[in-house]
Order: sequence, then C-alpha cells, then structure tokens
Amino acid sequence: MVVDVDELLHALADSTRRDIVRRCLGEAASVSRLAASYPMSFAAVQKHVAVLERAGLVSKERRGREQLVRSRIDAVRQARDALDQLESTWRARVERMSDLLSGEGDEQHERDQR
Repeated sequence: MVVDVDELLHALADSTRRDIVRRCLGEAASVSRLAASYPMSFAAVQKHVAVLERAGLVSKERRGREQLVRSRIDAVRQARDALDQLESTWRARVERMSDLLSGEGDEQHERDQR
C-alpha cells in the first residue's frame, strides 16, 4: 500500500484519531468501546474511524453485531517512513538556506563555477 501523505497528515492531525490508532495497535477494539472513551457521540467516533480507514491506518472487521477496529502496523510504519522523508527533505532545505544566508553557499557556488 502506498501512503497518500495528504490523507495521512489529515488523519493524524486530530488528537482523537491519533489516540484511536494508539488504542488499536495492541488489539482490536469495537467502535462502541472506543466511543465510550471519548466525550462525543458514537457517530462522531465512527466518522473518525472512517477518516483513519481512508488513510489506511486502520482496518475494520465485522464480528457479529460489532465492528472491530485494528491499527495496521504496516501502514503506521509507512506513515513513519513518509514523515521521516519529509523531515529529511525539510532539514536539507533549512540547512541549504542557512548556508546561503551565512555566505557559504556563495563560496560553494564560486568553487563549482571554476
């Protein structure tokens, strides 16, 4: 599964959704059990789970009358990798800007021109 970074960041932008991912890492939890943990309606928790499911961070499985939610550890790892790549990209950009502002970029450019 390829991670859509926009969907991923949207899904993880909410503290309730991050908490749902954490709660469902070890074992599956029913949507009703999750809903009991938050000061919001059952329908609101279902919507949070749907956002996480679209982002690929959780999967749902029907067991009898309940829907069990389980975090997808492989997707969580891919999310971490995607965020690590973004961090690396931005660190390199900040370092380059710092070099340019300190004048080191100009010196490097001059050496490259020779």
